[in-house]
Amino acid sequence: MKNSFGNSAPVVQIHPKDNLLVALQTIEALSILHFNDVEINIVERIPAKHKIYLEDLQLGSEVYMYGVLVGKTTCDVLKGQCVTIENLKHAAEPYLFRNQVYKWTAPDISKWKEKTFMGYHRNDGSVGTANYWLFIPTVFCENRNLDVIKEALYNELGYAVTDKYKSFTKSLLQAYREGKPLTDTPDFAAAVKAPRVFENIDGIKFLNHSGGCGGTRQDAAILQNLLAAYADHPNVGGITVLSLGCQHLQLNELLAAIKESNPKFDKPIFSFEQQAGLSEEEIVKQAIASTFNGLVELNQLKRSPADLSHLTIGVKCGGSDGFSGISANPAVGHCADLLVALGGKVLLAEFPELCGAEQELIDR
Repeated sequence: MKNSFGNSAPVVQIHPKDNLLVALQTIEALSILHFNDVEINIVERIPAKHKIYLEDLQLGSEVYMYGVLVGKTTCDVLKGQCVTIENLKHAAEPYLFRNQVYKWTAPDISKWKEKTFMGYHRNDGSVGTANYWLFIPTVFCENRNLDVIKEALYNELGYAVTDKYKSFTKSLLQAYREGKPLTDTPDFAAAVKAPRVFENIDGIKFLNHSGGCGGTRQDAAILQNLLAAYADHPNVGGITVLSLGCQHLQLNELLAAIKESNPKFDKPIFSFEQQAGLSEEEIVKQAIASTFNGLVELNQLKRSPADLSHLTIGVKCGGSDGFSGISANPAVGHCADLLVALGGKVLLAEFPELCGAEQELIDR
């Protein structure tokens, strides 16, 4: 028996130019859709989130979605047929820089103007959404020392991700030894112990890398600027730098690059160079001791209100599905427009996600 959908057909056409529809729910074969005065006989089962051809198309026909070219048919297709990777191949329109004046219309931000977030205010005027201490090696030779320091600080200061799982496993082991059903063990949250020592410090980050020596001087310069940018990030409250001494990326060059990137930079930096006379044990001990004192000082900084203009948000793919372009992407885009209108910044952090939207973004 045929299922006939009237005006409430479970499909959506995203752009008037599109010759595809999106199925909002699974539509069985032989169903009849009525969409914009067009009757569509569904020729095969259309799973939810899949696309439906809105017209008969011949081999090589252009297919549009979101108002842009998304593919070309690889065979003749029928109206009401499901779009698949067997009957459609990717295609995109060329894009170029053109003499076009794009006028951005800012959204209404009246109800957001007085909103704030609780952030860490830095002396240069930036505001962090978190408060981290950062360990930077100028060369990969110091990675092992960083690993040793990481294990020591993480385990003792309550930042180790595994601590909560160790505590949970310990509770399971205790229940097993006592002959109790494992279902009677405390829940995960209750099993977690070892709260962090410094309440106002969100964590300690270690930027292990494979550069700093070998390669070219230009490679070292690129690494230098990258590490300097990390140090200057608003979410970083203090830095410890470990250097061997003979590498391309010299310690004084990194420190100069940090100041050059931000002349107002005044975060605490503790730097240690092993070939300046420090043994491996001494450099690790001194780095831990200095950092601990730095953490004590940094912990005095508490969150306080900051207006939304201080926010910078990075957006990237979080796992797309067939409805992302209808729901999640427009919501993220609207949020981005709101934040920019409020004086904040948005970074497109995953370039492959721009496929098909190049011309729109170039124009904007």
